[in-house]
Amino acid sequence: MPPLSSTIEAILYLKAQPLTVAEIADYAGCDRPAVKEALLDLMEDYAHRNSALEVVENPSGYSLQLRDTFHSLIQTLLPADVGLGALRTLAAIALKGKISQTDLVEIRGSNVYQHVQELVELGFVRKRKQSDGRSFWLQVTEKFHQYFQLNSDQSLELTQYLTNNGTAPSSTGETLS
Repeated sequence: MPPLSSTIEAILYLKAQPLTVAEIADYAGCDRPAVKEALLDLMEDYAHRNSALEVVENPSGYSLQLRDTFHSLIQTLLPADVGLGALRTLAAIALKGKISQTDLVEIRGSNVYQHVQELVELGFVRKRKQSDGRSFWLQVTEKFHQYFQLNSDQSLELTQYLTNNGTAPSSTGETLS
């Protein structure tokens, strides 16, 4: 089982929005005092890293975000037509390889519907109706692999590595062990 701080880091990354201690505790399946302690450890760890990311507390809760000094890179590096939330949704789809839209909504929230539509229109995601007709299967396309310069083997290796090292999210938002 990965350290709680790693699980919280994954939760903050995947949710891409501020979360309260109570929300984090629910997603992580632990009590609030443990979350508070792990958040302090995580914040201290990021403060001492030479990293582009930081964990911050604001009135809405805790979030993982890009440090202010790197905001100028966003316009040059991100696809012009894709927002940060959609990119994080795309990352979650890529990490899972194939995921139901229902499971993705549980991980990322209801904004997924808009993100998926945007990603399908841009050609980064393929959306196929499930056999039961209740949801859709989502997976990245060849255009995704070309645009982000990943071949299918590299994407599979990345997914396997993250899964085996306990940082890939399960469909319930918990970290796999």
